[in-house]
Amino acid sequence: MAILDELLNPYWIQIFQHACVVAVSALGLNIIFGFTGLFSLGHAAFYGVGAYTAALLMKSYAGAYGDGSFLASQAAFLGSLICGGVAAALLACLVGLPVLRLTSDYLGVATLGFGVIMKVVLDNADAFIPQLGGARGMTGIARMTSIPWAVLALSAAVLLVRNLVHSTYGRVLVAIREDETAAAAMGIDTFRYKVIGFTLGCSFAGVAGGLYAHLYAFLHPSSFDFFKSFDVLMIVVLGGLGSMTGTLVASFGWTFLLEGLRVFLPPEYIEFRWVLIPVLLIVTMLLRPQGLLGVREIPILQSRVNR
Repeated sequence: MAILDELLNPYWIQIFQHACVVAVSALGLNIIFGFTGLFSLGHAAFYGVGAYTAALLMKSYAGAYGDGSFLASQAAFLGSLICGGVAAALLACLVGLPVLRLTSDYLGVATLGFGVIMKVVLDNADAFIPQLGGARGMTGIARMTSIPWAVLALSAAVLLVRNLVHSTYGRVLVAIREDETAAAAMGIDTFRYKVIGFTLGCSFAGVAGGLYAHLYAFLHPSSFDFFKSFDVLMIVVLGGLGSMTGTLVASFGWTFLLEGLRVFLPPEYIEFRWVLIPVLLIVTMLLRPQGLLGVREIPILQSRVNR
């Protein structure tokens, strides 16, 4: 019982919520990289756009209507999450139209550059919208993210990705990943579908950002720099490109491992966790280059044909 009480303390509950948020974002990147084959290094930028959009809208709602009723505030929160996802999707479409004509490493460099640009924009955003806080960070955000919201968002994300992957659109995305030239020869408008896959994946990041903002009630541009994009990329690679189950396992494993090392390592050795994690990644890539689960899925995430 003592162990159960320890696991159910507010700290670990918050870490569980954070793991759900990370999983939603990672599922979005899995659509982009795992299923469509687009090497994106700017995922954290769209995560940040969703976070700041949702937080700004909720602060505006609170300023206009006060606390309001419980149902009204929950509906406003849901609306802010949707707007965060839409804002990230619109920006992704705008960015994707020029950069998705690039391939492989060139696309990665272009999206990395966009991530750097967004970091600078968020650092100086208070010059245009003072409520965003700029380099000082955004405060006064309501703590709206709870276990029901986190689990509901993750469940909806898993359901959407599963239905997408096993649909005609999903098979087209996988065809582009496997051989874009062959897909184009079959009459598929590969550029159009790449934009669709990129936009949809980034919308997941926007929703996850909104959940993140209302989980910690504080936003800072450093939380969305290009280094954070590598974290999500490593989760997708560790879990297995194109594996929803692997992404979920890696998201929760990655989050709890980082926090577990923070808790159980002596204070003077906490920074060594940033050495242990890359070592784990190297070992995994040597022993399991296809990721922890490869392309395998649990039965509920498989298509009816493959069950």
